[in-house]
Amino acid sequence: MALLRGPAPDGQRSAVCRPLSAGTYRHGPPRGPAQRPLSHNFAVCLALIVSGSRAVPPPAPAQPVCEQQVRVRCRREWPGKGERDRGEDRSEFNIAAAIACSVAKRTVFNTPSVLCQVEPVGRWFEAFIKRRNINVSASFQELEDEKELSEESGDEELQLEEYPMLKTLDPKDWKNQDHYAVLGLGNIRYRATQKQIKAAHKSMVLKHHPDKRKAAGEQIGEGDNDYFTCITKAYEILSDPVKRRAFNSIDPTFDNSVPSKSEAKENFFEVFSPVFERNARWSNKKNVPKLGDMNSSFEEVDAFYSFWYNFDSWREFSYLDEEEKEKAECRDERRWIEKQNRAARALRKKEEMNRIRTLVDNAYSCDPRIKKFKEEEKAKKEAEKKAKVEAKRKEQEAKEKQRQAELEAARLAKEKEEEEVRQQALVAKKEKEIQKKAIKKERQKLRTTCKNWNYFSDNEADCVKMMEEVEKLCDRLELASLQCLNEALTSTTREGGKAAVVKQIEEINEQIRREKEEAEARMRQATKSSEKSTTGGGGGSKNWPEDDLQLLIKAVNLFPAGTNSRWEVIANYMNLHSTTGIKRTAKDVINKAKSLQKLDPHQKDDINKKAFDKFKKEHGVVPQMDSAAPSERFEGSPLDSSPWTTEEQKLLEQALKTYPVNTPERWEKIAAAVPGRSKKDCMKRYKELVEMVKAKKAAQEQVMNATKVKK
Repeated sequence: MALLRGPAPDGQRSAVCRPLSAGTYRHGPPRGPAQRPLSHNFAVCLALIVSGSRAVPPPAPAQPVCEQQVRVRCRREWPGKGERDRGEDRSEFNIAAAIACSVAKRTVFNTPSVLCQVEPVGRWFEAFIKRRNINVSASFQELEDEKELSEESGDEELQLEEYPMLKTLDPKDWKNQDHYAVLGLGNIRYRATQKQIKAAHKSMVLKHHPDKRKAAGEQIGEGDNDYFTCITKAYEILSDPVKRRAFNSIDPTFDNSVPSKSEAKENFFEVFSPVFERNARWSNKKNVPKLGDMNSSFEEVDAFYSFWYNFDSWREFSYLDEEEKEKAECRDERRWIEKQNRAARALRKKEEMNRIRTLVDNAYSCDPRIKKFKEEEKAKKEAEKKAKVEAKRKEQEAKEKQRQAELEAARLAKEKEEEEVRQQALVAKKEKEIQKKAIKKERQKLRTTCKNWNYFSDNEADCVKMMEEVEKLCDRLELASLQCLNEALTSTTREGGKAAVVKQIEEINEQIRREKEEAEARMRQATKSSEKSTTGGGGGSKNWPEDDLQLLIKAVNLFPAGTNSRWEVIANYMNLHSTTGIKRTAKDVINKAKSLQKLDPHQKDDINKKAFDKFKKEHGVVPQMDSAAPSERFEGSPLDSSPWTTEEQKLLEQALKTYPVNTPERWEKIAAAVPGRSKKDCMKRYKELVEMVKAKKAAQEQVMNATKVKK
């Protein structure tokens, strides 16, 4: 059994297609996928349910479906009244009938029964909601009747206002006239319905028609020069929804003014509330939020300003177009007029949106609720901040207490450990003092014994040599060895004592010789490893003579850390000033500089000494003992070659800046500003700095030239 059940679209009652006779569904066993015809009753029910009709036909015997019969039956059962309703319902009826016929012709009854839920939509849903809320049965047709009655009652109450300036209007200047005032609708204006506009026009025609005025003996203008043309033009514009919308956009009675910030300081809501209410008519979206009052919540205020900051206005300014494209003589002229009109509309639309934005900005800046919300938010943030600070302070106090406890425990443990170490140190010190006294006693005993025996020799030179050897024994021998030696000297003769002392001296000398050989071997090994690491990266076949080492040290000091491409600059400097002819790369220079840093301090001193000796030979610096008086021109010793410290260098640079070239007695003043340095020292240091700067610039230029060549 197949059922089609659900609430009727008009909300009145459920539409049920009762089961038809068995012959409708089945005429014996099916012969393949043959299509079975639906009954006429089922097709009509489906058409009426889909179209929203409340009429449900009674069951009828099963018959083969016929599209013409379905349409006739649906037309007879279809509700509708009025010209407009019939037009709309007829189109929906055609759709519903076509659907019903299509379903009836194409349905194949070889599937199980299906229960379909039909729900009301659109206008029928409105009727359904009304019936459910007030528990009254009301169809869509009844709602339409109520709407028409309300409109008719409104038309009956319509009162027209006579426009005093009507007869003085210029028909040629119809675009600048108030069309609502011309028809007598100046009191309701944009709220007037089409029926009211039609009724007002009818009333104005009956009163001001030229034929009627002519019959009354009134003088009539010729052709379109009569003021009745203004009435006709007003009705033509207001009866057309598009033209009326364009005229409403530039309503001459609308107040476009925006209150300033100073006007709303005391009475914000009284000033801005009517402004927002009259501008709400331009919104494309309905249910425009109200401004509210001081008791409005934050969500309401936020929704209000969000709506107005994203205001979607339907206001357009096509009514103000200076030229009409219909008057154009050709297509190009019409396009040009459209382009000019679009540009003018866009400009006016932009000005309108700027006006709305200015209104919202002024309201937002003057709104006392915004200030209140900000203060509340600030107070809330301050409270949260104070709570966080307080929680953090308590946490810090807890951590500080825990840290103090840990520090106290660590201090006690450290004091205990230090006390133990101090006791051990005291014990060790006492033992060391005892041992030191014992060693001192044994050494004194050894010296006394050797002195008593005149150091085992009658020759003064041998005595002095033996004295030195005895002192060496005192320095090198341990306490046990000294005690054994003293015992041996006490229990033997002079010759035996000399033999014991000589034997001990030979052992000490042998030990010193072995230590010296081991030290030299370690030094040679370190030198070999440094040379091997230096020659391992790209410069293995290149030797480093003394001149190159000295030149490398000079270049490293000349170009300190921080110099741009420092090692390339140093390598170019060495290649420029080296006398060996060996070309060094930046990698070779870096490896050698690292190996020099690992050298023993004694080797560094030797290299520096050799460099100084070479400098003296090249420059002929020979110390001369001259008993003549010092020169009056240069104070101080000419052999003063102490290096300049960082502080002296800073003082010299500051003095050079303080006393420029044209300063009289410049170098005397500079020398006075650098304590411990003479005029000659300052001039010499200045020349060295100039040479260093020149060399640095030359090296950098070489690096730049080499880079350019590579590119």
